[in-house]
Amino acid sequence: MPRVTPFRCIRPTPELADRIAALPYDVYNREEALAEVKRDPLSFLKIDRAETQFPANVDTYDQQVYEKAKETLDSMTADGSFISEEFPCYYIYEQVMGNRSQSGIVACSSIDDYQNQIIKKHENTREDKELDRIRHVDITDTHTGPIFLVYRSDKELNQIVEKVRQTVPLYDFTSIDGIAHRVWRISEKEELKQIEQAFDRIPCTYIADGHHRCASAVKVGLKRRDAHPGYTGKEEFNRFLSVLFPDDQLAILPYNRAVKDLNQMTPAEFLNAVEQAGFSIVCKGNEQVSPCEKGTFGMFLEEKWYLLTADETLHSEDPVKGLDVSILQDHLLNPVLNIQDPRIDKRIDFIGGIPGLAELERRVHTDMRVAFSMYPTSIAELLAVADAGLLMPPKSTWFEPKLRSGLFLHRLS
Repeated sequence: MPRVTPFRCIRPTPELADRIAALPYDVYNREEALAEVKRDPLSFLKIDRAETQFPANVDTYDQQVYEKAKETLDSMTADGSFISEEFPCYYIYEQVMGNRSQSGIVACSSIDDYQNQIIKKHENTREDKELDRIRHVDITDTHTGPIFLVYRSDKELNQIVEKVRQTVPLYDFTSIDGIAHRVWRISEKEELKQIEQAFDRIPCTYIADGHHRCASAVKVGLKRRDAHPGYTGKEEFNRFLSVLFPDDQLAILPYNRAVKDLNQMTPAEFLNAVEQAGFSIVCKGNEQVSPCEKGTFGMFLEEKWYLLTADETLHSEDPVKGLDVSILQDHLLNPVLNIQDPRIDKRIDFIGGIPGLAELERRVHTDMRVAFSMYPTSIAELLAVADAGLLMPPKSTWFEPKLRSGLFLHRLS
């Protein structure tokens, strides 16, 4: 059973929460992060991406960048921008995007649960991407970005969350991207006990988003254990910051693909090769194609949209091979376009989230030759892959809305 516990949160003062809260560090490149910090100097990106406080010739991963992150966080805590709770609490974090809302429980999760696969993953991590956050967490002594976890919906937890949502929120603001954010604090001992006991009945949780941040947090915790061989397991470095959502509130957006060339084929030769690979093709002209069922794909080529439908023989009962991203990779991108390893091939790019089909057209008009719109992976598919102990192909899921960093901080000591 997952160990999901309350914690002593460091959080913004209510009047500054909307200015401090920032999208995750990894959705920005350096120039975009700098622009955001210039737009609002209180943005948490000046801590999460402290290179924004240095000239461009200072490397993003220079030691002084991490030391600056710690200095800035300590300064904002000292000047009252952040406040520290006196006792452990849970929080409810609600996000509303359009006509859809999701409410998660902010808590700490156990590094042992990650090690023992009680927290299940569906994606591999790369050590080079982990190292940055390992250094950031270790030097700031703080978990600054929560890990997005999911659990199978539980009636008792739903009732607790709904009851809390009827009270006055701690924070209530709308970010510049139109996402509404509301936060409630849970501090009553009986409610804290009810939540902890409810999670005791849930067999496992799953990483929805933030695999690298999670792996980094766990590795810092293990490093601290090595430095403190007499640790008891109750130290804060044994836990990491998380927000846990019920599976029935979440939605995954498509993660689309674009490729730079047609593998030395003409458009006519390419279309014939796609058909030979097992896909029926219907030309839709200038009518954008957003797939509305599994096994179908949109394709933008030579100023025309096409609807591709995978033959039944290409489908699979295997949790991974049956994913649409796998069908496209295994039966079109690899054999037809020679994209053998999408993790490292520079000819392919991935476009997820909000930009949509217009962005695919723009990319084909600029630096790409062909683009594919995808039917989104479902939450059920994600859970099935994780339950089977398998891993999804890269760039299989795109979650919106993104959790904000800076609203909840967890000190390791």
